[in-house]
Amino acid sequence: MEKLVQEFLAQKSFAVCGSFRDETKYAYKILKTLLKKGREVYPVNPRLDEVEGLKCYKSVMDIPFKVDVVSFVTPPIVTEKIVKECLKKSIRKVWFQPGAESENAISFCEDNGISAVHGLCVMIEWM
Repeated sequence: MEKLVQEFLAQKSFAVCGSFRDETKYAYKILKTLLKKGREVYPVNPRLDEVEGLKCYKSVMDIPFKVDVVSFVTPPIVTEKIVKECLKKSIRKVWFQPGAESENAISFCEDNGISAVHGLCVMIEWM
């Protein structure tokens, strides 16, 4: 898993799916950390238009750029929907923050050739 984590952290572009209404929420913290690390970041939330001066996309499918990794900070039922969008968009790396994963989402990734990190927090891995 360590090699996979390092491979993920070396990627250039990330979509972050989650709530950005409060800076204390993990999605917001992850977004800010990725920006500080010099990554391209695309926030995804169907209810927002902008986060930290960045366009907020309604779905992963709406992002008009190449995305290397999708970071999930969403309820498992939402994660299961979005991971299917990742497959359609040919995104092959996803990171499920603790609590965002489900057995269905993990199995879907395994069955469809999507590398998934789960059970680890990206914030801790980057410290």
